[in-house]
Amino acid sequence: MERAREHDSTGGLDQPARRPGETGTALELLVHGVGGTTPQEMLNDPRTVRITGDDIAAVFRRADDVDAEKSADDRRRDGPVPEAYVWCNLTSGNGTRALWLLLLPFMVVNLAHWMRPSARGRRRTVRLYGLLVRLTGLTLTVLLVAAACEVALDLAAWQCAGTRACADRHSWLGFLSPTVSDGGWWSSPGRRLALASFVPTALTVLLWYLSRRTWSDYESQQPPARDPEPDEDGGGTTALGRPGFWYGRRLVARLRAAHTAAGLVTVAAAVASAAARHDRRPGGPAVLDILGMLLEAALAACAVAVVWVVCRRGRSERRIDQELDERFVRRLPLAALVLLALALLYAGWERPGWESAGRLPGDATFGGLALVQGLLVIVLAGVAHALHRTDPDRRAVLRGLGGPAVAMLACALGGVMSGGVSQRVSDWLDGTGTSIDGPPVLLTWQASVIPPLILVLLVLFGWLAHRAWQLARAEREAVARDYPDEAQDRARTRRIAYTRAMASLTDRGPRIVAVTSGVTLLLGAGALVGALTTDETPGVAARGTYPVVHGAAETAQALGSWLIGLGFILFVTWGRRAYKDAAARRTIGILWDVGTFWPRAAHPFAPPCYAERAVPDLTWRIATWTRVTGGRLVISGHSQGSVLAAAAAWQLTPSTRKRVALLTYGSPLERLYGRWFPAHFGPAALGSLHREVDCWRNLYRLTDPIGGPVRLPGNHDLGVDHVPLQDPLSYGRNDLHPLPAPILGHSDYQADPAFAEERRKLLARLRPDLPAPRHTAEQPCPGAEADPQSSSGRSSA
Repeated sequence: MERAREHDSTGGLDQPARRPGETGTALELLVHGVGGTTPQEMLNDPRTVRITGDDIAAVFRRADDVDAEKSADDRRRDGPVPEAYVWCNLTSGNGTRALWLLLLPFMVVNLAHWMRPSARGRRRTVRLYGLLVRLTGLTLTVLLVAAACEVALDLAAWQCAGTRACADRHSWLGFLSPTVSDGGWWSSPGRRLALASFVPTALTVLLWYLSRRTWSDYESQQPPARDPEPDEDGGGTTALGRPGFWYGRRLVARLRAAHTAAGLVTVAAAVASAAARHDRRPGGPAVLDILGMLLEAALAACAVAVVWVVCRRGRSERRIDQELDERFVRRLPLAALVLLALALLYAGWERPGWESAGRLPGDATFGGLALVQGLLVIVLAGVAHALHRTDPDRRAVLRGLGGPAVAMLACALGGVMSGGVSQRVSDWLDGTGTSIDGPPVLLTWQASVIPPLILVLLVLFGWLAHRAWQLARAEREAVARDYPDEAQDRARTRRIAYTRAMASLTDRGPRIVAVTSGVTLLLGAGALVGALTTDETPGVAARGTYPVVHGAAETAQALGSWLIGLGFILFVTWGRRAYKDAAARRTIGILWDVGTFWPRAAHPFAPPCYAERAVPDLTWRIATWTRVTGGRLVISGHSQGSVLAAAAAWQLTPSTRKRVALLTYGSPLERLYGRWFPAHFGPAALGSLHREVDCWRNLYRLTDPIGGPVRLPGNHDLGVDHVPLQDPLSYGRNDLHPLPAPILGHSDYQADPAFAEERRKLLARLRPDLPAPRHTAEQPCPGAEADPQSSSGRSSA
């Protein structure tokens, strides 16, 4: 692709406004959705030019339209100048990015932060909600690092290297074994632990590095500076329009420092606690005992400081906050690193007669984490319920409890992954199952709950399949009514009805999340109680019971570790496919793009937020183009691109927002975002967007599993939602469609004649010199009078 030099239409916000003689210039800014596409496909032209941007995200035009604003060709006034914003490289590219899926619990808990219910006048309760989610995210970091410590320190260095039979089977551990190495320098238990601690330490440093680097690559772009609007100071209808919403540098830096320090303190505590326990035995060295107590006190103080930093401050959104809390960002991780070095030195000190036996004291750690996570989720549910009661939203999922349910799933993912990996490594190290004790019994119990959880999911999927079959039968009559003049083909009707039924299953997602979260909470509580009361693995604890119970316990314990290993393979495989294959991204990528749309407000090690680059890009482009040219502009957003378009529109100044029209199609704005994120995309927020832009039209199909109607309350709906587009365009063969028309579903909305007609009406409504009059009940958006069904849509939509 050619590269064009920056031209006059990309001037800065402070550049004096100038309006060329061509006052009729119109622009259609296309924003693609999940999976991405090429600028050639978006602009329907093989010759495209990059107007502005870089290799990650950029704006393209046709080669013939580079200087459209300066051209004297009157023919350009008949149609808009198409311009494509291509942002797919923010979420795709190298297949190694699929490794981000291993950090899925961090992304999920970050989602829970943004799922809080909408509330008015409950600022302290809202802050408490954010605090509880941040604390839950902190426990997940500690859990991940503790699991790495369990694998490297306990299973490998302490148990396997300290047991001759296990060390003989793994020659790479020979130099750590007292018997194989004949008492070598590294064979001391403390030095083995100190050496193995580099694995969880390296993991913590890697997470810190990735978080810092991805911030610089993706999230360091500042939105246009402006003063907050009056309603923003008073709470407003959505926080997405606040000047600093898409620039969370200060909070991310604080959380990154706190989580890095938490990881280092966890490693230091795992190393020092074993040595301190040895020194506290009767007759132990008094000096080392005192040093151990001082070191543990310092580690406890550092842990308290970490919790305090996480609790002290949330996001600052009312202005672009470029400050950094240097004393926390730099000193806290440095203090934790110093304590880790002291812990390694303390553990590596010579202790004659010290031998490793049994397990490291990890049961209390993992049990305490599980208990704290359960309590945090329960309290979070109470806070969410209180917020929902202050401003009920009937469309909000689970009556406002979507955030706590998702937070529970994040904790479950962390616990299952920790338990499964530990059990899998233990089985690999101890082939006979008799030479080492294995991981803490709680982790084995957590891995054992995977098979019953999968059975529950299979029942859920069976229910969904049955529901899809019922809906498909009901839709057959609707399909026949939609094509009344066509000769009915039973196979064709069945296929269209089945596609509509499968698309409607998206709306059953909240039930799946609710059941999965509830079952997970019960199974997790059962695993915790079983581990604490029996102190035995499920198979051993079930001895002496009914043979069926004993067999089920042993089967669940054996399958748990293997299933988690298979799950890791599937995660990486699906993730790599989603990054490489555009078709796979359209099915797998939507959930991933929803997760990475939101800023990192609860967990700094979550995958980077692409919207902190894309939304400022769009805002700058819209604001500068309308200021310099004074022309008409339609933001045309498909799928996830419609969400970016709405977010960019909220970021515009009120005067600029009134010069812009929105055309969304296949949009999840209400169907996914409005229901799952009611505080930011609820009816009040979408209603305000409808009132503040010049006009907004939304297109959707009943066969689309992602997009849907906006469903604004009251009469506003008549001005936004078009009637459901017919899909396929033709039922059978005819003069216009001699070949069978495909069922388009979520793709190729531009192929429908309604798309061009709606775009033409939007451009005709906009005025090049002055903003158009506000639409009212007497003066609705174009096309509203033809859409009497749009307020209700179809039940399967």
